[in-house]
Amino acid sequence: METFEKLEVWREGKELAVEIYRSFRGCRDFSFRDQIQRSAVSVPANIAEGFERNSPAECKQFMSFAKGSAGEVRAFLLIAEEVQLIDKNQAQRLRELAIRVSKRLYRFILSLEARFQLKRGGYRNPFPPST
Repeated sequence: METFEKLEVWREGKELAVEIYRSFRGCRDFSFRDQIQRSAVSVPANIAEGFERNSPAECKQFMSFAKGSAGEVRAFLLIAEEVQLIDKNQAQRLRELAIRVSKRLYRFILSLEARFQLKRGGYRNPFPPST
């Protein structure tokens, strides 16, 4: 793969960030909006940075950061739904997208570990790949 833009996980991460920006454009809770947008943008940004790093171990580390940011987005979406900053259907759709990105990142991390004989990260994945 030549560029991070060709990675499916990056494209889905970017889609998540764009959809979060669109969904919270009118949110008047500016600190909440800023936090969820920062978390969402961190997903594709960390994927890109990891891809551009000089070693598989560094790449893996940034993919883990991206996965953590996807989890952060899901947490914010649950809160946003409960305090009615976003409707239930939109929140569910965005959470499903974040979970899909998280699962892809998990599989990407596993493939890096296997391909480059990297040490397992010590993280626990609550979403083992089922598909």
